[in-house]
Amino acid sequence: MRTVLSAFLILFLIGCKSKQKVATAAATDNTEVSQIIKGHYGNQYDFKTLNIRANARYEDAKQSHSLNADIRIKKDEIIWINIKFFGIPMAKALITPDKVSYYEKINGTYFDGDFRMLSNWLGTDLDFQKVQNLFLGKAIDDLTKGKWIAEINEKLFRLTKPNDSDISKDFYFEAANYLLKKETISQESKNRMLVIQYPSHQEVNKIFLPNKISINAVQKDNVSIDIEYKNATFNEDLSYSYSIPRDYKAIEID
Repeated sequence: MRTVLSAFLILFLIGCKSKQKVATAAATDNTEVSQIIKGHYGNQYDFKTLNIRANARYEDAKQSHSLNADIRIKKDEIIWINIKFFGIPMAKALITPDKVSYYEKINGTYFDGDFRMLSNWLGTDLDFQKVQNLFLGKAIDDLTKGKWIAEINEKLFRLTKPNDSDISKDFYFEAANYLLKKETISQESKNRMLVIQYPSHQEVNKIFLPNKISINAVQKDNVSIDIEYKNATFNEDLSYSYSIPRDYKAIEID
């Protein structure tokens, strides 16, 4: 269960009653980098709170689980996750800009630390904004920083950052609303790769949200997560109750 919850955090996850897909368009070769980035960030995400119910399927070489998750976001402040198995709460997480904390009931363990420790363990830089962006279907990285190369791949715009290190990142966008369709992060020296895909989107309260997220992480073993957002409501008064049981044991992340 620790692996399942950690994967939620990094791969890090909204649907509503209407499942009508947002129209997309194929990319053409006359669009510059600045237009792609401006178009992506032109999609507004103006809300105070977001309450999500989702179904998820986790699979690795040894196990597979179907899970439910309640996800509550207080924009730019709190991400609260409650993971359930057959309706029974099994794990909780509380993420803030300064802290990552979670506990799971099967082994009675918890983690309470910062993003640096979790980033080292998962093999990719992580912070609050990146986790929030993942839930919203926004690019994990800030695309306004650094230089990018644009090309067309699989009828999508692909942005690639020239990099002297062995870490490479690619972001793929459709052409109608510059919605993110896929992002990949790979580190060749450690044989790591993370692929996050957004097969379809919907528009809720003038905000584009994913219908589904498909995640595949490769580091020694393959881990896949398919997440389907079942219901989302905005700007409700939400609670974020969280307390690590006293008798749980801390886990160390090197």
